[in-house]
Amino acid sequence: MYKTKDIIEKSIEVIKEQNLIFIGDIFAYTMFSKDAFYDHKCHENEEIKKELQNNRVLMKQNMRKKWYKSDNAALQISLMKLIGDESEVQRLNNSKHEIKHDNKDNNINVKIIK
Repeated sequence: MYKTKDIIEKSIEVIKEQNLIFIGDIFAYTMFSKDAFYDHKCHENEEIKKELQNNRVLMKQNMRKKWYKSDNAALQISLMKLIGDESEVQRLNNSKHEIKHDNKDNNINVKIIK
């Protein structure tokens, strides 16, 4: 039987070593089962969540750096879609959706025929 402390420590260890970003990936690198992890409520542990989130943020930062340095137009457009303001992204997409409403009161006449 596993102790909660041991499950948490091992989870954090493999998250850091393997750069994991999903809880489900932890079980591929540990001896304890998914059921044991959830029975001990480790999925609610803030330190585990924090480490997974840190890895996500680092991966996103690294991807954006690579996209910025790349000569690949598709990657540069993707980056611009992430960092651009609304009008810049619309110009990249060659689309602009605008809905205008006039604030005039319109009368509707309904004639009931019996």
